[in-house]
Amino acid sequence: MSLSRIARLAGATALAGLTAFAVGAQAQTPATGEPIKIGAIVSATGAGAGLGIPERSGLLLAEKEINAKGGVKGRPIKIIIEDDASNPDTALSKANELIFGQKVVALLGPSLTASTVAVGGVTHANKIPQIAFTGIGPAVERERKCVAHVLPPQRLNAQALLEYTKSINATKVGVLHDAGYGNVVMAELRPLADKYGVKLVAVEKFEIGATDTTTQAAKVKAAQPEAVFVIATSATPFRNVRQIQITQPVIAAIGSSSYEYVNAMGPAADNITIPEFLVGEDPLPHQKAFVDLYKQAYNSTPKNYEAAAWDAAHIIAAALNKAGADATNEKLCEAMKVPYSGVLANYDFSADDMTGIPISSFVFSKLVGGKYTRTPFRVTQ
Repeated sequence: MSLSRIARLAGATALAGLTAFAVGAQAQTPATGEPIKIGAIVSATGAGAGLGIPERSGLLLAEKEINAKGGVKGRPIKIIIEDDASNPDTALSKANELIFGQKVVALLGPSLTASTVAVGGVTHANKIPQIAFTGIGPAVERERKCVAHVLPPQRLNAQALLEYTKSINATKVGVLHDAGYGNVVMAELRPLADKYGVKLVAVEKFEIGATDTTTQAAKVKAAQPEAVFVIATSATPFRNVRQIQITQPVIAAIGSSSYEYVNAMGPAADNITIPEFLVGEDPLPHQKAFVDLYKQAYNSTPKNYEAAAWDAAHIIAAALNKAGADATNEKLCEAMKVPYSGVLANYDFSADDMTGIPISSFVFSKLVGGKYTRTPFRVTQ
C-alpha cells in the first residue's frame, strides 16, 4: 500500500514534498540507522482511556508503516509513548522527561484538553513542535503557534451539534456535559445557540470520571427538551439517559465516539447521532486504505482517535522529511504549517487555530445496536 494513498499534502509545493517522502526510492527500503525519537503522551488509563487506547494503537501502526516505507530520509522513527493516567500533572511530568530527558524532536498528544493545555505551556516555551490529539479550546492555546491539533476546535464541535439539531427542527435542547472537555465545548455552545434558534432548556454538569449521572439526567428529562446533547468522554451519561427512559433524540459530541466507550455503553449504544469523521464500517474513499490496514493489524474497526494519531505521526514525519531530522525546532514548526489531507480530515496548520479543519469535513453517523451507520446529512458551507 502506498503511503500517498493514506496521507497527501494539499497544494502543489507541499504535495511534491510529501510525495517524495511517500513513494520515492527510499520509501521502498525499510529504514535503518539511528532512530529519530518522537515523544507521545496518551491517556491509556483513567477516565480518558477510551481515547488514549485507540490513539496508542494508531501511533504504533503509523510507526510501523512509516519505517517500512523508509522512515525519514532513510532513518527510522521511534515513538516513545507515555501514559499520563488522564491526569494533567502527570502529563506535564511525562512531557518534561520526554523533552529534556529523552531529547525527543517533537511531541504527539496528549489525549485530554486539560493535559494538552498543561503540556502546551512547556512545548510553547521551548518551541518544541507538538501535535495534540485534542481540538483547540481555551483562549491561551491560540498563542501557541507551534502546537497543532488533529481534532476540530471546540467551537466547530459546538457548531456541528447545532447544525444537526437544526436539520431535525429541534429548538429546545437539554445538555449533559462533563467538567472537562464538555465544559470547554459548552463555553462555545452557549453563544452559538441563539444564532441557530436553539434554546438550552436544561444544562447539567457532572465530574470527569463520574460513575452515576442519573440525578443530572433526570433534571434534563424534567425540562422536556426536544433533543439532548451529551458532551463527555465517558459511557456513563449514555447508560443513565437510557436508564431513566429519555426517548428524545440524543446527539453526542465526538469525544464519546470511540468503540472503547461504545462497548462500555452496553445496550445504551443505540439511536445516538454523532458529528464525527471516520465511520469504519462505511469509510469514505480516502479513508478505506487506512481502515483496511488497521483491521488487518488489529482485527477491529478504527474510529476517529486511531485516525487522528495516525495522521499526527505522518504529519510530523512529513515535516521532518521536509525540514531535516536535525532541523531546529523553529524550522520544524514552520515545516508543519502547510495544508495536509489526512485520513481524519483536511488540515491547514497555518490557520489561526493551528487546525484548519473545515466543518465540511464532518460526517454525521448514527449509532444503532452498537454499530455506526453514516447518515446522508452533511454541512457543505
